[in-house]
Amino acid sequence: MSEFLIVSGLSGAGRSTAARAMEDLGWFRVDNMPPAMFAEVARMVTSSPSGTDRVAFVAGTGAFTEEIGPGIERLRAEGHRVRILFLDASDEVLVRRFEGTRHRHPLAGALADIVLDTSDLNENELRLRVAQLFAHAEQPSTMQTSLISFGYKHGLPLDADVVLDCRFLPNPHWVPELQSLTGLDGPVRDYVLGRKETGEFIDRVDDLLRFLLPHFLAEGKSYLAIAVGCTGGRHRSVAVVEELASRLRAEGHNLSAFHRDIHR
Repeated sequence: MSEFLIVSGLSGAGRSTAARAMEDLGWFRVDNMPPAMFAEVARMVTSSPSGTDRVAFVAGTGAFTEEIGPGIERLRAEGHRVRILFLDASDEVLVRRFEGTRHRHPLAGALADIVLDTSDLNENELRLRVAQLFAHAEQPSTMQTSLISFGYKHGLPLDADVVLDCRFLPNPHWVPELQSLTGLDGPVRDYVLGRKETGEFIDRVDDLLRFLLPHFLAEGKSYLAIAVGCTGGRHRSVAVVEELASRLRAEGHNLSAFHRDIHR
């Protein structure tokens, strides 16, 4: 079964960068293809001697947007695996990048499988997120889960489905020898995870996620973003995300970990 990805989003949100990243990952990239031709082009690409089973259609925000839904349904009707990546960003970032204004896009709501907020991502970070999401072929009946650490003072991740607050934990920022380190460093990890309240918090969150993930999957969700926040996004949330990721991977869940504010 061939796999298709529709890459769309707001002008200035990083659609071209994401498309180049898909090409680097070995996907066959088709730019600005009218959605009405998705199925026909898919047959041509996958049936050619040098064909591929992973194709990314890059759809713009112009006159063809109303045709995207029917175009996707035709692909699915032919038995293909189809996902939709929608790239979003805050109004302030879009104005700065593109000197434009936000207009509601038809894929931004219920149609998109993944809505990726690029407001706080530079080009390299966006390419990394795309690689985490699409480097490997997705198996049917699986759900990709992203654990995201962030700092509340930098704003909530717009693409988060579940948000957890760990600001009640002791803050390594106020320990002089730990201030310049991050939650990926052993001393910070030991400081955060060594607390009784941290262990109880992670145990309870682990129990919650082990309950939630199968139910989200049963409802047909293909992508779930779980965000864990502390004040700055460099210490506590990073250590907690890494520990949760380790536990969930050991239980067989397909997930990635991303630390949005670790270098701020």
